Amino acid sequence: MRYRTLGRTGIKVSPYALGTLMFASTIGNADHEDSIRVIHKALDAGINFVDTADAYADSEEVVGKALHGRRDHVVLATKVSRPMGDDPNQQGTSRRWIVQAVENSLRRLRTDHIDLYQIHRLDPTTDVEETLSALTDLIRSGKVRAIGSSNTPASDIVEAQWVAERRGLARFRTEQPAYSLLNRGIEREVLPVVRRYGMGALVWGPLAQGLLTGRVRKNQENGLRRAGYFKHLTDEHRIDAVEQFIALAEEAGMPLTHLASAFAIAHPGVTSAIVGPRTTAHLDDLLAGLDVTLTDDILDRIDKIVPPGTDVGALDQAYVPPELDTAALRRRPLTERAAA
Repeated sequence: MRYRTLGRTGIKVSPYALGTLMFASTIGNADHEDSIRVIHKALDAGINFVDTADAYADSEEVVGKALHGRRDHVVLATKVSRPMGDDPNQQGTSRRWIVQAVENSLRRLRTDHIDLYQIHRLDPTTDVEETLSALTDLIRSGKVRAIGSSNTPASDIVEAQWVAERRGLARFRTEQPAYSLLNRGIEREVLPVVRRYGMGALVWGPLAQGLLTGRVRKNQENGLRRAGYFKHLTDEHRIDAVEQFIALAEEAGMPLTHLASAFAIAHPGVTSAIVGPRTTAHLDDLLAGLDVTLTDDILDRIDKIVPPGTDVGALDQAYVPPELDTAALRRRPLTERAAA
């Protein structure tokens, strides 16, 4: 395994990180022991980067069990801010919640520190200085080693860096955006900003939540359970692009999953790509493609199918600015809309 440096933290991580969303019994593998076997096999193969989140149901508990006796050899990342119940204060990025949430995660993970603590979604109702101040205290206490953001627009990344510098606070060392053959929008602003500030990029969704497994074909039924919930998995424009990538992968003599995974880690701004196998078979497929190298010719052909910096359709889970999500933020009061 060729390890990469996570931004400028000095931490060495594998080009593929093990995502644990599929180890949450509510949506993935309900067998904890089987999930633990998948984690152990990934670690044995040299993957030393594990990413989870408090909102991933019981996956933190599964990870905690799996890392017993192996914790010191794993770079452990988790996230905070998604709702953890009906209580409105059990979510977001306030100091009140962050201080409580980290203790909950430490308990579930059975560890005394988190290597990378990430904000799952920035909270527009909380001042970023409040969030960074709380995270800085966690670093100084030794409970957290480094901090990062996720699904963050370039402008907010810049603001957080400025606030950290002006106030003498710890700064975000990583960003976790979506990135795949179908969603390359972060190449336009997010990845350049990440590189400018010396941050690491831990990208999620390299298989486009299942579209790039080869199981989804045009005008054919597929067995993806998530297809009934997410619009982006049935978007005809995305499926048309997938058909072109299937043909390219066949011509290159590799499975589509290998083409997609290798693409995600080929960008110089990407440190690691999060892969989320649910079973040992899924992991075996990934491991079989660890040595895949995409030539310039293949990358050029990928660029023709989906041009750099563009997205084919929008992910259901993509960040939506408050101004687009809430009509009242983009409309003046009715009585103030006329010019005279």
